[in-house]
Amino acid sequence: MIKRTLCFSHPAYLSLRNKQLVIKLEKHDGEPDEQVSVPIEDIGLVMLDHRQITLTHGVMAAMLENNAAVVTCDDRHMPVGLMLPLEGHTVQQERFQDQLNASLPLRKQLWQQTVQQKIRNQAALLSQLHGIEVGNMAAWAADVHSGDSTNLEGRAAAFYWSQMFPSIPSFTRSRDGAYPNALLNYGYAILRAVIARALVGSGLLPTLGIHHHNRYNAYCLADDVMEPYRPYVDRLVVETMAVCSDVEVTTAIKSRLLTVPTLEVRIGGQRSPLMVAASQTSASLARCFSGESRRVSYPEM
Repeated sequence: MIKRTLCFSHPAYLSLRNKQLVIKLEKHDGEPDEQVSVPIEDIGLVMLDHRQITLTHGVMAAMLENNAAVVTCDDRHMPVGLMLPLEGHTVQQERFQDQLNASLPLRKQLWQQTVQQKIRNQAALLSQLHGIEVGNMAAWAADVHSGDSTNLEGRAAAFYWSQMFPSIPSFTRSRDGAYPNALLNYGYAILRAVIARALVGSGLLPTLGIHHHNRYNAYCLADDVMEPYRPYVDRLVVETMAVCSDVEVTTAIKSRLLTVPTLEVRIGGQRSPLMVAASQTSASLARCFSGESRRVSYPEM
């Protein structure tokens, strides 16, 4: 079942009653406060984007018990924190052990598959959006070695970003770069939360990556697994730019980027919301770690 994404960008008081998230929105100018409720079990992702939001401990515990991801934003309204449940699967210890015991050759093979599908999806998006000839990217995807030892991911990325925004010929993808990097950052942060939530739900440790291994990164595995999903965010950003001319991440832009969990993707020959597909990917990865499978199930554009 697809879970709901909730974003709070105004003062609010969140409490728990009868397994319902009770949302009290503060009104001004003498208007009565607005109050609505949402079943906790229906929530998959919550964005907290205002300093005057109050949550009870009961709400936090209930959301995490139901495997909801909670994202907090800074003064610039950009996501900076992610909270996930400690226990997301009945055989979590067994899954952790399989993950910890994964051999280096297995991790390299999994990264090879990840990079190949990322490049294929990037190529498909360039072709769909701009009609660009992408035979070079198809060749790079086919030539990716175990562990991507020749860094074809980087070569493909350089070509991809040089073609992605024709109206911005000097565009450079950088976290702190110029427009539309802020839009990409916001969309990727939502995607990262969705993937991390799926990994925890499959009993995996999001900190222990198959390729990323930054000692300061608590979500290395999420950063690995989200790679083939990034082009879906890129397409959403391009579509958002076509209807929103603002260069900052406005409320209108946020409302569009918050649809990331519900984007339609194709995985295993079937169409599915991205949040559901992420769970299929994480479940297939757990089977790879346990030796039941040799391939990760990723979406295909």
